[in-house]
Amino acid sequence: MATTMDRQALGAFLRARREALQPEDVGLRRGPRRRTNGLRREEVAELCDMSADYFARLERGTGPRPSEQLLAAIARGLRLTLDERDHLFLLAGHRTPHRALRGEHVSPGLMRILDRLQDTPAQIMGPVGETLVQTPPAVALLGNQTGFTGPARSAVYRWFTDPGERARYLAEDHPQHSRISVAQLRASTARQGPGSPAARLAAELTARSSEFADLWERQEVGMRWSDQKRFTHPELGLLRLHCQTLLDPDQDQTLLVFTATPGTGSHDELAMLTVIGAQQLRP
Repeated sequence: MATTMDRQALGAFLRARREALQPEDVGLRRGPRRRTNGLRREEVAELCDMSADYFARLERGTGPRPSEQLLAAIARGLRLTLDERDHLFLLAGHRTPHRALRGEHVSPGLMRILDRLQDTPAQIMGPVGETLVQTPPAVALLGNQTGFTGPARSAVYRWFTDPGERARYLAEDHPQHSRISVAQLRASTARQGPGSPAARLAAELTARSSEFADLWERQEVGMRWSDQKRFTHPELGLLRLHCQTLLDPDQDQTLLVFTATPGTGSHDELAMLTVIGAQQLRP
């Protein structure tokens, strides 16, 4: 049930949070002639994937009430804590986010790390394999994974229902990838319990994929990725990459960082992903 939007308080809160952030906090460079206190509205708008005009109207207290999805993007762009995010929702006339939306909020700590990895393939994953944020090189490596809706937001769901999802992984590694994906979803289901998003995803995949159903019956747990993953990139060919993970247990989210051994061909080709990622971001 919605409450009344406090436009003036919302505008003041957004302005204060914007001015409290420095360019270095979000991975931006500080220009020599910068005079703005904190971030510019245009910079925040880009971080939130929204128009600068609309953000300015929200700050002035003249904009229409933002949706829950837009508020979630603002909370992430402004690097809000969970308490600050809940406050933002209330000021905008919404109840505090339900559990599913709260689980998609990336902590400021993880975002600060990701901000410093903009030249590296890295992305933050949710509890059932949702890609929440990607760096440009990660998009160049794996494609844009943040635009899916419904069950397809989960990489596990797409792996078993969309043949194209497997195209960037070496074919001979597919069976092991499937087993590990199922084992990890089983672990998430055990943590979240019956009726949870993980349990619902497992039930839907059991009905839709015979491969998943067969693997689910094996009751395998504790399987992990090897030290190295092999990718087949459409422009760079075979890449042998290491995947380091950083877990945020409070949010049940994982930061994935892909690296390559110095002196190898994969290391040189990995550097090209930064160039490819920058080209994809150009208008």
